[in-house]
Amino acid sequence: MHASSLAQLTLAAQGQQPAAINALAQALVRAGETEQALAWYIRGAAAGDATAQIEAGRMLAYGIGGPVDVAQAIAHWQHAEHNGVAAASYLLATLAMGEDPGQLGTQAHARLHAAADAHYPPALRALAIQYGRIDHPHQQQHCVRLLEQAASAGDVPAAVLLAERLLRGEGIAAQPDAAEHLLRQLQPLGITALPEVQIAPPDPVDDSAPAHMHFTPRGAPTRLHQRPTIESHSAVLSADECRLLILLARPHLRASQVVDPNDASSQRTPIRTSRGATLDPILEDFAARAAQARLAACARLPLTHAEPLSVLCYAPGEHYRAHRDYLPASRIAADRPAAGDRLRTVCVYLNAVEAGGQTDFPVAGVCVPPCAGSVVCFDNLHADGRPDPDSLHAGLPVAAGNKWLATLWFRQRRYRDW
Repeated sequence: MHASSLAQLTLAAQGQQPAAINALAQALVRAGETEQALAWYIRGAAAGDATAQIEAGRMLAYGIGGPVDVAQAIAHWQHAEHNGVAAASYLLATLAMGEDPGQLGTQAHARLHAAADAHYPPALRALAIQYGRIDHPHQQQHCVRLLEQAASAGDVPAAVLLAERLLRGEGIAAQPDAAEHLLRQLQPLGITALPEVQIAPPDPVDDSAPAHMHFTPRGAPTRLHQRPTIESHSAVLSADECRLLILLARPHLRASQVVDPNDASSQRTPIRTSRGATLDPILEDFAARAAQARLAACARLPLTHAEPLSVLCYAPGEHYRAHRDYLPASRIAADRPAAGDRLRTVCVYLNAVEAGGQTDFPVAGVCVPPCAGSVVCFDNLHADGRPDPDSLHAGLPVAAGNKWLATLWFRQRRYRDW
C-alpha cells in the first residue's frame, strides 16, 4: 500500500470512528506494520469496538505485533463475548483446549455451543466434526446438517467435508453428483477432492449429548516394545478430523527437510523425500486443536508441550530413511531451550495407504502398518533424559497410492504458550 493511502487512513482513524480505526489496522497488517496495527486495534478495543477486540485478542494470542499475552487476549475476547459476539466465544473455547489434557471443560463446551447457536460457521463446523465421531445414525445426520449450515454460510472447510460425506454416503445417502457439483464450485479456490479416508465413527453412542468433549483414547494402547516404549492406539481420529488436517496442510506442502546436527539448519536431503507442512498455530481451528488434544492424550502429556503439528505426504517411492527424532544441542538452544528435548513422538496416519509406507523400528524389531485414524507413539529419550539411540525409526517407501501422516513432537517441558 502506498504511503499516501496509509496517511489518509491514519488521518481518518484519528477521528476515533471504529470503522476507520479497523480499516487502518487492517491496512497496516497487509503492509507488514504489525506493531502499529496492534496499537490501533488496542485503541479500538478500549473504545468498545467488538471487531477491534477480536483482532487485538487474536494478535496478542499469537504474538503478532508484539509478545504473546494470553491474559490480555482473553480479556479482549471476554469483553467481546459480553457484547454478544459469537466469534469471541468460539475463540475462548479454542484457547481453552490445552487446559485439561483429558477433556474440554464445561465452560468451553458451553461457549462452543453458544457460538454455534449464533450460527458462527467455524463453531458449526467444529460441532459437526464432534458429532461425526459418534457411532449413531442420528448423530451422523446431525453432523451433516451442521456442515450444510456452515457451508451455506460460506465456510470452505465445511463445504469440503460435506462434499466428502455426500460422495461416500456418510450420515446421508450417497449423492456423488451433488458432491461433484460442490467440488466444482470450490475449484476456483484451488480446492480439489481429498484422498480417500474411510474410518468407522470411533466414539460410542453414549456420548450423544456430552457435557464436555473427552480426548482420552477409548481403549488401552497396544504395547509393541518396552524400551524404548512403542505403543499403538486404534481409531483415535475420525474421518472428518483426518480430512480436515489434510485440507489445512495441503496448500502449504513443501519439500521436506531434515535438521543438520552441526549448525541446526534445515536442509533437503535424499534421507527424506516426502513433502511436508508445519501448521502455524494461527492456521488451526477448534477441530484441529481438538485432534491434537487427542494425540496429546495418547502421549499422556499436555498439548502445551507439543511443537506445531507437522503433516507429511508421501507419493509412491518416497520414504524417510532411518533417523532419530531427538534434537542436536544447537537446535534445542535455538528453539525454546527451556522446553528441553523431544521426549515423545506421536504419529497419526491420515489415510489408508494402498501398499507400503510402514513405520519401521529396526533396532526394536517393530514394524507398524499405516491405518487411517490410528496412532503410533514412542519415546525418544531414556527415563533420565538421555537420547535413546534405539528409538531409530524409518518411514518405509510407499509402494502404491499416497500416504498422509501427521506428527506431534512433545518436548520435556512446556513449548507452546497455550
